[in-house]
Amino acid sequence: MKRIALLIMLSFCLAAPSMMMAQGTYNHAEVGAFVDYLRFGATNPTSNLVGVGGRVGFNVHPNVMLEAEMTYDFERSFVNVNSNGTGGNGSIIRTSFRPLTGLFGPKFQVGGSGPFRAFVTGKVGFVNFNVSHASVGTGFNNAFNSIGNSATKFAAYPGAGIEGFWGPFGLRLDAGDEIYLNNGAYNNLKVTFGPVLRF
Repeated sequence: MKRIALLIMLSFCLAAPSMMMAQGTYNHAEVGAFVDYLRFGATNPTSNLVGVGGRVGFNVHPNVMLEAEMTYDFERSFVNVNSNGTGGNGSIIRTSFRPLTGLFGPKFQVGGSGPFRAFVTGKVGFVNFNVSHASVGTGFNNAFNSIGNSATKFAAYPGAGIEGFWGPFGLRLDAGDEIYLNNGAYNNLKVTFGPVLRF
């Protein structure tokens, strides 16, 4: 069922630009891809994770858009240095931690259909904490299929950003606080940057 829903959403996203381009305006919807940086503060030391994601949004008013986004952060390696300070001894440790995040909510934008816009957003959704040694594709599939299990937590994202357009093509930068609940609230800095297509 999840695969069918994902296929329908992807088909709509690919077909919608050609339908909307015929109208000649670029202020109905947006699709985009991005890279993200997540400063995951619940670990000691703090983990700096990098991943990729995508988003789709539809305007319900010239200054209000409803957006949905999904992000998958990759595992990373870090060097564990000998704590006695003599140097020379250490090991490379590979984390198997890969969060998958899905968020939905409004984006309130200033600038209407002009080339530059500032915006604030407030989204809610989930974060699924996946631990896997599998390849990236298999790891994402496993995380997607495990949404709803005990490793899935409620998440909220208040943020702000800017975007600039040259016709239908643009770039977007936003930053905010990805908060998830797990016996208390945990705050994590999240920054995304990437291309956007509006139609």
